[in-house]
Amino acid sequence: MSTPLIIGSVAYTPNVVPIWEGIREYFSSGPAEMDFVLFSNYGRQVDALLEGTIDIAWNTNLAWVRTVAQTRGACRALAMRDTDTVFRTMFVARTGSELGGLEQLKGRRLALGSQDSAQAAILPIHFLSHAGLGADDVDLLRINSDVGKHGDTGRSELDALRAVLDERADAAAIGINTWEAIGRDELMPGAFEVFWVSPTYSHCNFTALSGLPSERTDPWVRQLLEMDWDNPEHRPILEMEGLRRWVPPQLDGYTSLFEAVREQGIGARW
Repeated sequence: MSTPLIIGSVAYTPNVVPIWEGIREYFSSGPAEMDFVLFSNYGRQVDALLEGTIDIAWNTNLAWVRTVAQTRGACRALAMRDTDTVFRTMFVARTGSELGGLEQLKGRRLALGSQDSAQAAILPIHFLSHAGLGADDVDLLRINSDVGKHGDTGRSELDALRAVLDERADAAAIGINTWEAIGRDELMPGAFEVFWVSPTYSHCNFTALSGLPSERTDPWVRQLLEMDWDNPEHRPILEMEGLRRWVPPQLDGYTSLFEAVREQGIGARW
């Protein structure tokens, strides 16, 4: 009997447990048995991967960048969600603000999410810089809620939106998933409009160290990619995890974050 692969994931919300119990059950009937371990934050999870406590980490894009940096590239991405290949950052303002682009944020206040959130803090600063706006041009209101979870909870993004509603900021930078959640749940119906949308970039991926044999990972990846949206037993798991299908990693989608981390001097252990 083969040794199960141990997958690490961060418990950023209560439904992480049923998601991974469902995934474990799915793999129990195939050639790649697995189990999972939950962590309170991505720093601990990346450390566990580097130490060999887990075999594979379900990493955010920042955790992937950190792993690449700390291993000097001796790691590999195995798979990601279809939704991870088309992630975007949305710059939003109150409806009727008449903001028409990033350059119009000069002299205004922008609310950002947690400092370790790629979509709501790190990449927004990168996009501002590429629009010609430096540290003295935009007043940044940083809202560091749930640091350690890389923005997964969305709490800091909702706090940034509230700052706009309370007129403590003129605009906010949020991830596309938060924007879509507002539309679905009507949390703040009609209150905001998007005035700039980033290019797409990659978000989460399953990360393994290069030393983990492909003979162990390949069957697991094959079975993962076989999860089927049209299968009623698979769909609840896919819905909870926010995807329709698992896909091979798109590594070029991390280029902007690697650039942002370098430009902002973010250390490998963040």
